[in-house]
Amino acid sequence: MRKLILPLIAGFIFISESLFVNIFLGDLLISKNIFVPHFIMIFLMFLAVYGTRRTALVYALILGIMFDVVYTEVLGIYLFAFPVITFLFSSFMKVLQNNILIVSIMTLLSIAILEVTIFQMNLIIGVASMSYHEFATVRLLPTLALNAAAVVIFSYPLKKQIEKLQLEGLRD
Repeated sequence: MRKLILPLIAGFIFISESLFVNIFLGDLLISKNIFVPHFIMIFLMFLAVYGTRRTALVYALILGIMFDVVYTEVLGIYLFAFPVITFLFSSFMKVLQNNILIVSIMTLLSIAILEVTIFQMNLIIGVASMSYHEFATVRLLPTLALNAAAVVIFSYPLKKQIEKLQLEGLRD
């Protein structure tokens, strides 16, 4: 039963992104700003630091292909971006302290890298139609603000749950 907790958390977070947009961001969709929740990325970053890199990369691959199939028109962008950013993030965190503040800041940086990567890929294939300045002001900054709030709210419970699962896994 304990082995199902992490996949259930991942599945809940995957579903909660679209539910969050539909329930909470409905009124904000009228504004010119674009708010994109990246709860999956927050989960992957905390899993990479407080869990194991291997587990985080496996979840990054699985969630990346699921995200591509369910939410995007172009297959492979998130399948590529989630594991690469997770790997780079976990490599940086080996050098940095892994206290919750540093992990939270690095998580927001990884979300910014993800957003810029996705925007650049969409520019290359001709799907994106906004300029870099418009992207930064209309999408990147509101997305970072939304995800910063999510990191503040969920970082401590997520950290504790992943650490608890890791300790239970060591005992098994």
